[in-house]
Amino acid sequence: MASELRALAAVSAAAAAAMAYARFATARLAPGVPRLAALLPVLALLPFLPFAFASIHLRTISAFSLVWLCAFKLLLLAAGRGPLHPSLPLVRFAACAALPIKVVDDEKRKPTTSTSSSSRRLAPAFVLSYAAKAAVFAALVSARCYREGMPAYAVVAFDGAHVYLMLELFLASAAAAARVVLGAELEPQFDRPYLATSLADFWGRRWNLMVPAVLRPSVYLPVRARHGAAAGVAAAFLVSGLMHEVLFYYITLDPGCTTGEVTAFFALHGACVVAERWWLEEARRRAWRWRAPRRAVATAMTLAFVTGTGSWLFFAPVTRSGLDKAIVAECEGFMAFLEEAGWKAAAAARLLPS
Repeated sequence: MASELRALAAVSAAAAAAMAYARFATARLAPGVPRLAALLPVLALLPFLPFAFASIHLRTISAFSLVWLCAFKLLLLAAGRGPLHPSLPLVRFAACAALPIKVVDDEKRKPTTSTSSSSRRLAPAFVLSYAAKAAVFAALVSARCYREGMPAYAVVAFDGAHVYLMLELFLASAAAAARVVLGAELEPQFDRPYLATSLADFWGRRWNLMVPAVLRPSVYLPVRARHGAAAGVAAAFLVSGLMHEVLFYYITLDPGCTTGEVTAFFALHGACVVAERWWLEEARRRAWRWRAPRRAVATAMTLAFVTGTGSWLFFAPVTRSGLDKAIVAECEGFMAFLEEAGWKAAAAARLLPS
C-alpha cells in the first residue's frame, strides 16, 4: 500500500506538471497544428504514467482518466474546442484535464447555484447515497465466494452490479475531491443507469457520462456533419470500443487479451442505438399505431440486453484470464486495509484525553 501511495503521488505530480505546461504552451499559440505540436510531448507522456501502479484498480482508473479522457480533451484543446481553455485558472485547468470531471456550464447552472463555500460542501443526501452504495459494494465483494455456485443469469447480474458500483464509487471519489478543491458544481458521472428505458438512454444520458462528454465533440459531431447522425453514432461507439481495448490492456498487461471482443460489444450496441432511433423516427413519420412497452418492461429489456451482451463479449477477456479473481482479491485487501485503519483510528481516539 505504501508503494502505491508513492506511485500515486509521483503520477499526480507528473500529471500536474504536464497540465501546467499544456496550459501555458497553448495560451501562446493559435488553435490548429501549432497547438497540437506543442501538446505532443504531453500526449506522448500520458500512456506511460499508469504503468507506475501495480494495483489493477489504480492502473485502470489512471489509464481511463489520462490515456483516454485527458488525451481527448487535449486534442480538443488543440482544435480550439472545449472543455479546456488556456484562460482557465491553473488549478481548474489541471483538474478538469486530468480528472474524470466536467464543470457545469454557466448556462446550465441553476440560478440559485453559486460557487461560494456552499459549493465546496458535500450534500448530506450525496454522502448517504454513496455510503449506501459503498455498503452494497462491500457486501458484493464479501459474497464473491458464492459466485461460482450461482446460476448463469445471477452471475451476469452480480458482475454487472460489481462493475457499476466500483466505477461509480471511484469516479465519485475523484469528483468529490475536485468539488471541494475547485468549489464548482460538477456534472454527474452516472445518472441511475439501472432506470434506463433504451440503449440510447443508457449510453447517452445515464452511464459513465464523462465518456459521451468527450466523444460527442471529438467524434460524433464531426462525423455527423459529414456523413449524418447514424454514422456519427456508429463512429462514437467504435472509438469507444477501441479505447476500451486499450484499457483492457492496462488491466491485464497482456496483449493477448485485446481480442476485439470489447470492440465488437460496442459496435453491436452502436448499431442497436442506430436501429432504435430509426424505428422511432419511422414510427413518428409514418404515424404507426404501436404501443411502447411500459417503463418497467423497457428498463428490464434494456438491462437484460446490456448485461447479456456484456457477459458474452465485454467480460469474456477478463474471466478467461482469471483476472476477475485478482480484481476481487485486491478489493478485499483494500477493504481489510480500511477496516484496520478504522480500528487503529478508533483505538487512538480512545487514548486521547477527554
